[in-house]
Amino acid sequence: MWYNNILETIGNTPLVKLNTITKNVPGTILAKIETTNPGNSIKDRMAIKMIEDAEKSGKLKPGGTIIEGTSGNTGMGLAMAAIVKGYKCIFTTTDKQSKEKVDALRAFGAEVIVCPTNVEPEDPRSYYSVSSRLEREVPNSWKPNQYDNLANSQAHYEQTGPEIWEQTEGKITHLVVGVGTGGTISGTGKYLKEKNPNIKIWGIDTYGSVFKKYKETGIFDKDEIYPYITEGIGEDFLPANVNFDVIDLFEKVTDKDAALMTRDIARKEGIFVGNSAGAAIGGLIQLKDQLKPEDIVVVIFHDHGSRYMGKMYNEDWLRERGFLQDEKLTAKSILAKKEATEIVTLDATKSVLEAINTIKSMNISQIPVTQQGMIVGKIAESEILSALLENPGLKSAQISEIMTATFPFVDLNTSIDKISSLINRENSAVLVEDESGKIEIITQYDIINAISG
Repeated sequence: MWYNNILETIGNTPLVKLNTITKNVPGTILAKIETTNPGNSIKDRMAIKMIEDAEKSGKLKPGGTIIEGTSGNTGMGLAMAAIVKGYKCIFTTTDKQSKEKVDALRAFGAEVIVCPTNVEPEDPRSYYSVSSRLEREVPNSWKPNQYDNLANSQAHYEQTGPEIWEQTEGKITHLVVGVGTGGTISGTGKYLKEKNPNIKIWGIDTYGSVFKKYKETGIFDKDEIYPYITEGIGEDFLPANVNFDVIDLFEKVTDKDAALMTRDIARKEGIFVGNSAGAAIGGLIQLKDQLKPEDIVVVIFHDHGSRYMGKMYNEDWLRERGFLQDEKLTAKSILAKKEATEIVTLDATKSVLEAINTIKSMNISQIPVTQQGMIVGKIAESEILSALLENPGLKSAQISEIMTATFPFVDLNTSIDKISSLINRENSAVLVEDESGKIEIITQYDIINAISG
């Protein structure tokens, strides 16, 4: 047996029992692994449904252009379908999204426009507004509008819900889903509640999003909205696809807990998933006291970990945000093991001869160069020698004439691996600002001393 095209392989994703990460959570916890869809995410389901409905209604015509605001996964589903069906794609996304997602969309031949995250949805620069403007300007174009297009929810009512019901033989008691557009939780939840009204539907939200408070109070609180790191869930408006009547409760999960849990799923279950899966499991663990041993819980694992290699799966990215603390040596711990010494600097107006004398007397090879107290460059023994061989008269010149780019600056949370990679033939050290604001220098010797100390 074979399939006629890649779109026919969407759906029928496996349900896999979690054994380690949820060992302290009562009940049987099952993950719906949506990464096995051809676009590696659950969004393939609704992307093809929105396109097929638009074709039937005449909104999407042959040779047309699909224009959509997407965090990446919906775009992948749309781009894949567009290739098979002969459409062009233009996507707008935010600068919060991982580079891997943007690169993946471009790999499928889509045009991608990156817009700022930290603006209101109505702002003309937002990825919602830019996609709407392009739809008006580009001839023969169609915007799916995944947030308000109810084909999104309908896809999950027709596919995801029935699959879960059959795979659990109707025994499911709880569905746990990260909520972004709301299509997955609303469509799947509606189907399951029609089968058994006692099934609990839990939505996972993030801090900086409006869903939880709106569900509990009916108040849309703009003061709750602020930028957050977690991808794929939470919103600063109310999409039409979020059916609050279907969702029993919302639980908020911090950016840090979501990021670290995402990594733990890979490390403890061998399942390589994205950020929203980490948030969903984090929320489930927070709600564990509401579960009983006989419960059957299904958690949606929305997308694949390969889209987050530069983020949740990158230790330096985690450390920069304070999410990882001293698992490995960092700039902070290297400084703590280093003898307290004053950093030697030279002002850019000093002469090359003074630099030579300082290097000799201090028995050092490179010196940071300052201008009005700020480090603006460096001067090295080898650079002085090269300059003087070419022009011996440079001895009386100012250092600024022969200095080179400054040593790299690193954050206190930067890992030893990253620091080591920055120290090379051009840079014998890195600079770091300590907690009091004082500039410190870390050399290869300091790294060796910290490792062996």
